Amino acid sequence: MKYLKFILVGVFFGIVLVKSEAVSWYRIYEMFRFQSFHMYGIIGTAIASGILFLQLSKRGLIKSDEGADIYVPKKDRGMYRYIIGGTIFGFGWALIGACPGPMYVLIGTGVYSMLIVLLAATFGTFIYGVLKDKLPH
Repeated sequence: MKYLKFILVGVFFGIVLVKSEAVSWYRIYEMFRFQSFHMYGIIGTAIASGILFLQLSKRGLIKSDEGADIYVPKKDRGMYRYIIGGTIFGFGWALIGACPGPMYVLIGTGVYSMLIVLLAATFGTFIYGVLKDKLPH
């Protein structure tokens, strides 16, 4: 019961993704072909919300669920790794039609072929964990 609030937030998030058509392959296809603003509006709203809540947490107006200050560590600078990683992520998103969050939502809506994608993503994460020390960061 300790994690019930997280499960409820996840279910609510899944419902919002389905109702906003953010998990629709057609909407994602439109976005990558620059034919519709729909997905860019959703992503832009998420970015704006993230900026707002991060600024509120930096000012101490938002705390963690334990009452502690929220601290976001600085990231290392490095343009190439973000470009390469983002490109790989974008290719996967375009080929599969879903990024990691909607994978679970699509499985929940009955798109069971996404189980293959989930297994592949889990395997890719495992391979990265094995090779992490050998990769340039």
